Amino acid sequence: MEELKVSSFPPGMEYNMAYDVSRFLDASISAVLTTLIEAFILVGIVVFIFLQDWRSTLIPVLAVPVALVGTFAFMNMLDFSVNLLTLFALVLAIGIVVDNAIVVVEAVHVKMEEGMNAMDATISATKEIAGAVVAITIVMSAVFIPVAFLDGPVGVFYRQFSLTLAISIVISGVNALTLTPALCAIILKPHDHHKKKTIIDRAFQSFNTGFERLTNGYVGILSKFATRTTVTFGLLFLFVGLTFVTSKFLPTGFIPMEDQGMVYVSVTTPQEQPWKERKKYWMK
Repeated sequence: MEELKVSSFPPGMEYNMAYDVSRFLDASISAVLTTLIEAFILVGIVVFIFLQDWRSTLIPVLAVPVALVGTFAFMNMLDFSVNLLTLFALVLAIGIVVDNAIVVVEAVHVKMEEGMNAMDATISATKEIAGAVVAITIVMSAVFIPVAFLDGPVGVFYRQFSLTLAISIVISGVNALTLTPALCAIILKPHDHHKKKTIIDRAFQSFNTGFERLTNGYVGILSKFATRTTVTFGLLFLFVGLTFVTSKFLPTGFIPMEDQGMVYVSVTTPQEQPWKERKKYWMK
């Protein structure tokens, strides 16, 4: 539709846009883009806290833009548009696509702790975990791909979401077996345990101590209750009941709320009678 121009109207006539729905969509997409950036930053921070090395953090973080850019290429091939559902899929994909890269980086670190250099450690680790990376990719994709085969309006809504997310996961799996090992062999260096510890190293040591204490406490609790079937099934039924109760007052759909507080009323008035017919009626 061609845009209306003021110059095309007769002199003295003006037009006003009473309601523009594109403003709501633009605001929603802008909010999702902000969430996309925030998710990317939070993933980088979490990875850095647990890997505790900026070189090791850089490799999984680089996997995120590679997977997203590759996903955009396949979205173009499938004629998908950038809408709320595809953007939500990309936000969710940020936290998923780093998993395969983290698995590779940690495996390489284990080999380097055994005395191997970066190249040999990468080759050995990749041979050992290649099957695991492929299995992770297939399992994660299998969660979302069946949604694309739904029929009706639900299938139309969720097809772009599921395929976008599945494509990003597959790209992350390919990335974990190609780009990530190459970056590990180039970037990673063995840890020097004899160097002077900095403030960051002390903070990481305190974090590791606290996290290990938390893990041991969690394992201790599980070891006490895992063998007691009554407690286990009781907790299971409790969480099922809580899920049922919370579903009564929490939103159950993934599609965002689009109520804009507008009320639309369509009124059709009766046609006006011709002048002659009205004159006869009045004469009667």
